[in-house]
Amino acid sequence: MTDSFRAVLIEDVDGKPKAGFKQLTLADLPQHDVLVEIAYSTVNYKDGLALTGGRIARKLPMVAGIDLAGTVVESADPEWKPGDRVLVNGYGLSETQWGGYSRYQRVKGEWLVSVPDHFSLAQAMAVGTAGYTAMLCVMALEDAGLVKDERADALPVLVTGAAGGVGSVAVALLAARGFKVVAATGRPETHEYLRGLGASDFIDRAELAAKAPALAKERWAAVIDSVGGQTLASAISQTQYGGWVAACGMAGGNDVPASVFPFILRNVSLLGIDSVMAPSHRRRRAWWQLGTGLPLDKLDAMTETQPLSAIFDLAPQILAGKIRGRTVIDVNA
Repeated sequence: MTDSFRAVLIEDVDGKPKAGFKQLTLADLPQHDVLVEIAYSTVNYKDGLALTGGRIARKLPMVAGIDLAGTVVESADPEWKPGDRVLVNGYGLSETQWGGYSRYQRVKGEWLVSVPDHFSLAQAMAVGTAGYTAMLCVMALEDAGLVKDERADALPVLVTGAAGGVGSVAVALLAARGFKVVAATGRPETHEYLRGLGASDFIDRAELAAKAPALAKERWAAVIDSVGGQTLASAISQTQYGGWVAACGMAGGNDVPASVFPFILRNVSLLGIDSVMAPSHRRRRAWWQLGTGLPLDKLDAMTETQPLSAIFDLAPQILAGKIRGRTVIDVNA
């Protein structure tokens, strides 16, 4: 192990959070029970906020990065041993706990999940929090009762923010399960990409962002929404009787300007999806299903790898919606 290593550290500068590269040592790391040598992380919307001055970190200094995948180096937790391939999503990384933009990190053993045999470490981070969240959404819909409908007139499943990280994986997962998927996006240039992931049709995100009637025409069997705001309200109003809407994001707003009519008159269910503090058994189930149900060719098609040195260029791009699919971060480059 090296004496020092590079990390992205958020510090207080004149009362404001400011991120930059800094050399750390093992002695600087938190005193948790498992030391992981990190190979890869990711860039997510929350990472973009944290790196551009958003108040994501609740205490400073803070190593940024809400995801990590790597190999156990030392462990005081009997469940983990040196050489184990592990990952962490959520649990306050980059908010209350030091995160993955670092060559090494100490974490609690209870946060760790084994990387599925199906995935390399890089592919595990191609999934990352975004893909894991998409899997939680699919699981919630299926647990609630969503099943493939073979009828020709069966309504499709809507995925909003479809060209983003959550949306891309959600499209691929649903299509692999045999569902008809309509992808909502404001970027026509992504249609070919999304069709390659399994989308069967498209809707302009502007149509969903426009104010909708309390009860609009039934168009969707179910919805995975990573946008929030009016988009979520419109999707709810268009969901079929007895359908389900899994909500997992708020890039488009944290309000829901909707009516109770769809819930009472159409028996629509709104399913809230939290990936940060999901219990261990649900995390492991999600990663097992990802390892067996996400086609690797689709995962690779939605993924690019960038060096950690590029992270401050990538952060504003993801906030502006200019990053397609998933971006893996090589923390040692």
